[in-house]
Amino acid sequence: MTPAIVFTFLGFALLRMPLAFALGVASLVGLYVGGMDFSVLPQRMMHSVNSFPLMAIPLFMLAGELMVAAGILQRLVDFANSLVGRVHGGLAHVAIVAGMVLAAVSGAAVASASALGSSLVPSMRQQYGTGYSSAVVASAANLGAIIPPSNAMIVYALMAGSTVSVGGLFMAGVVPGIILALGFMGLATFISMRRRYPLAGGELGLKHVLVQTWRALPILLMPIVVVGGIVAGAFTPTEGAAIAVVYALVIGFFVTRQLRISDLPRAMFNAAVTAAMVGALIAFASTMTFAFTLDLIPMQLTDWLQGFTQDPLVFLLLVMALLIGVGMFIESNAAYIMLVPLLAPIALTYGIDPLLFGFLFVMNLVVGMMTPPVGVLLFVMCGISRISLNELMKSAWPFIAFQYAMLFACIAFPGLVTWLPRALGY
Repeated sequence: MTPAIVFTFLGFALLRMPLAFALGVASLVGLYVGGMDFSVLPQRMMHSVNSFPLMAIPLFMLAGELMVAAGILQRLVDFANSLVGRVHGGLAHVAIVAGMVLAAVSGAAVASASALGSSLVPSMRQQYGTGYSSAVVASAANLGAIIPPSNAMIVYALMAGSTVSVGGLFMAGVVPGIILALGFMGLATFISMRRRYPLAGGELGLKHVLVQTWRALPILLMPIVVVGGIVAGAFTPTEGAAIAVVYALVIGFFVTRQLRISDLPRAMFNAAVTAAMVGALIAFASTMTFAFTLDLIPMQLTDWLQGFTQDPLVFLLLVMALLIGVGMFIESNAAYIMLVPLLAPIALTYGIDPLLFGFLFVMNLVVGMMTPPVGVLLFVMCGISRISLNELMKSAWPFIAFQYAMLFACIAFPGLVTWLPRALGY
């Protein structure tokens, strides 16, 4: 069954069929070749999506949509501008800080890129040019899948089963996420000084900072309440996502007072469309994974890898090299769904910390969202800024290189990933 599934999937994917449906067609072909009853397909699909933790994804997406509709972005920009606006690369720093805070609200890189790009690129391009402005915003948006709550980490934890918890993965992303944000700001400062970009933003002042912090405080408290409650065990990730939706409604109706009843259908529709894409991928991929299991592919892959190397570091580097290639050509959610059930159990046989492996897996594919030819963030920013992919890549490559450097730093120094979750009992 496996060769038929693989070749069918690759063929339809190259024909640009949506990946979820390419997975479904490939699964049907595999079941036919294997002489299996087609009734297996709906059974496996229903079993895979009938999951309480999976409900967290549409709820977090809805919370992000509501917060953006509530007008939080301008408060975040004003808050970031009061802190870092009046330095070299100030507008770039504003985008990065706003992206970091928005990441802790939406948990999705594409949503952050759309919100930040439409709001910040018009003013940034006057100072820095369109290409560099778009590259900074794309990099800032990519923090959305690293800093908790992260939808990518929820998908990984779901596919990995009981080997890793959502809360543990959330905490694993905190320290690397902060280092990434600081590194982006360092790059922005270096590039701005080298290119002699003018200073922007208002004068620094304690009173102004306090005023903007007070205005942004309800928004800044949201990730503390939601993620803090999950980490403390007060509620599950799914319950935390529901609380985030209620919190967003309160912020929109009673704090910013910009959210309207008429905004709710659109927010729910956008969240439903994105969640349906993820759900379809999970449903169809579960049948493919089932066929691989019948063909003993996980056992064969484990035996082959262990025959090739017994060194956990070599195995980890091989997986990272594989994911760099996968991230360039396959949408990240599809990659999680197809590869996590195969590779996560093998990592355990090598004695690799499941939190470390999970974070590295997620981060590698997150960087893939900025690498051509299928880097979704690149296409989002090209659409918003109306520039070519080549022009954007000329400015984006230093930020991509830094993210890969951070990935391999986490391999060399795993404490960057595991220290905080282990200290909290994960």
